[in-house]
Amino acid sequence: MPDPRLPITSDEGFYEMRFESIGGLGSNLASQMLAEGLVLNMGFNGANFSSYGSEKKGSPVTSFIRICECDRDVRSSSPVERPHLLAIFHEQLISIRGMTEGLYPDSAVVVNTSSDPATMREIIELPSGMVVTLDAMKIAIEEKSRINTAMLGAIVRASGFIDREAIRKVISETFCMKYPALVEPNLRTFDRGFDEAQVQGFESDGRFEFKPYQRLVPKLGYRNQPMGGAITNPGNTVLKDLSSARHGYYPLYHRDRCIDCGLCDMTCPDYVFVWKMGVDKRGNPAPVLHGPNLQYCKGCLKCVEICPVEALTKETEAGLHTQPSDVQLIGPI
Repeated sequence: MPDPRLPITSDEGFYEMRFESIGGLGSNLASQMLAEGLVLNMGFNGANFSSYGSEKKGSPVTSFIRICECDRDVRSSSPVERPHLLAIFHEQLISIRGMTEGLYPDSAVVVNTSSDPATMREIIELPSGMVVTLDAMKIAIEEKSRINTAMLGAIVRASGFIDREAIRKVISETFCMKYPALVEPNLRTFDRGFDEAQVQGFESDGRFEFKPYQRLVPKLGYRNQPMGGAITNPGNTVLKDLSSARHGYYPLYHRDRCIDCGLCDMTCPDYVFVWKMGVDKRGNPAPVLHGPNLQYCKGCLKCVEICPVEALTKETEAGLHTQPSDVQLIGPI
């Protein structure tokens, strides 16, 4: 194996990557596979670790990769605050505070989006560096896979030094152990991610400034937490937007077919269905279903499976922040 060399490193001698995602998109597995390929197949020393909560689909997930050349050791497991490569697995995450902080002037930013690199540069306000865009969701739907291997292809291309075949080998070995039928679809997804990624570099034009990384300080700590460890602000999916958790599909509601049986509401794990008082088919006052609130729907499609009259159908999402004309965001449940 040839002695591997990194194109750029931090002052400590590391090439560092940060993957920003949400539970369900496979970023944790993607970072594991990438780190495995870099260490076992390319000869780098490295470490991979992730930060996430309950692993519930739709919750924030951040993965980190820190690698160095083989004459050094990795002795740090701290979060990557200044990434040479930042991968954003869903473009709606860009609006979250701190998502694009800590970049170098020559960092690469890989985004799962249908937009081109120039448009994405304006959205993330990148002063300089490389922007790589890829419609990973479209590829995953067409290949019947997940977006993580498509993103891996774009990440490998953006890096400029990661061996494509080394990562293909890891993908094959990973899926072959438990899901051999998924090996070929994921390899095709990876190859399409590499080939279809749009890459564009940008020089600084003075319009944007780099944002230094700022650590998030929790409101409660050992000095000011409530007595007995009481949870004064429990988490609830009603309080946040879960639309970025969907894998390209959503339940389309057809009011003209609905019989208001409530089976969809009973099977929904996040209680996203909205009811309002109205009249039934006999003209009597009764609760009437108004469909799912897509702001909180994570796209599990259990409602589609259980509906006895096909009043809910599985449909493909058109793009960022788009809603079909006959599905409305009705507001907080």
